[in-house]
Amino acid sequence: MHATDFKSRTVSRAAFLALTASAALALASCSSAAGGDPTGSGSDDAGGTDDVTLVLSLRDTSNPYHADMVSGAEMFAETVGKELQVLANDGDSQKQMSQIQTLVAGGGTIALAVEPQTSSDARPIVEAVANSGGYVVTLMNKTDQDWPTDVGDNWVSHISFDNVVSGYDIATAVFDEMGGSGNIIALRGILDTPTDQQRFEGLEKALKEYPDITLLDVQTADFDRTRGFDVTTTLLNKFSGQVDGIWSSNDDMALGAVEALTAAGLVGDVPIAGVDGTPEAIQLISDGDSGFVATVSPDAAWQGAASLAIAYKAAIGELDVAGMTDEERAFNAEQFLVTAENASDFQKSPTFADLKDDIDDPFARMVSPIQR
Repeated sequence: MHATDFKSRTVSRAAFLALTASAALALASCSSAAGGDPTGSGSDDAGGTDDVTLVLSLRDTSNPYHADMVSGAEMFAETVGKELQVLANDGDSQKQMSQIQTLVAGGGTIALAVEPQTSSDARPIVEAVANSGGYVVTLMNKTDQDWPTDVGDNWVSHISFDNVVSGYDIATAVFDEMGGSGNIIALRGILDTPTDQQRFEGLEKALKEYPDITLLDVQTADFDRTRGFDVTTTLLNKFSGQVDGIWSSNDDMALGAVEALTAAGLVGDVPIAGVDGTPEAIQLISDGDSGFVATVSPDAAWQGAASLAIAYKAAIGELDVAGMTDEERAFNAEQFLVTAENASDFQKSPTFADLKDDIDDPFARMVSPIQR
């Protein structure tokens, strides 16, 4: 199935937990049937567990989405009896690279799950870790020119989501709430990321299907709540009385927009949607009085657990990277559209007890290859 053919879907919490369980913790307990030497240049270090350091690198830990990612990674680390190092770069590419260079200089084998700050940061990060004999799984951001299979076995996998679909789905949720006509504003995140680029592409696709919806303005708010508040406030003043809906490339900016609507006395009158499935966004959707109508959950806890587990299994020689399929090396994972109809199913964060029962296929949430 081509990535753009996949549509986010609503599911029950039971199905959600089963998927999360099989994908995240199966990796913690299963080994590759292929066995043997799994890597290229770093293969001499694979096979032992004592020397492996578990690391998660991401923008920050205060953002609810990233906090959930840390939580999932910590749950995996507990299953293998290891401590987790979390590197927060505060949205600074140079800081992220410096942190990783310091890490590899310390020696040992690194199992790294990383969300590069921008797409162009992915390759230098991967090369730094690979050159030290470590193993990397990247999340969300890489350039179209960079592929794990081209770099070697130390770049184990790249995991993303069909962000065109998520951008499209939240757009149509807002448009339908508007009755199919009216004016919207759009908040974009970090422009040099496929995440934001593809979500905006989804918005553009939806706009073509809803000819009576007009996009008044598009501004970047850096995936940040405070910036979302500031930008929305400016646009509400610029288009006073004209804004009928708000599309946001993530939940954090959307939550800032809700605050701006509240300050303007418009909360509940202007439908808004974002992406990330953060607890606060889901709570607002469930409450039903803020105008927040939809989000898409890429399950950050699953991302943290699964990505770190894949890197770790490669590092200790239990995952035969050379034997993985191209799809396993770069894939879109399943995501979930959250609306008022199913918001209550997503209000309970997965716990270890929730995740431990369904342990089978480590790639159970893989839905499509990322197309070259």
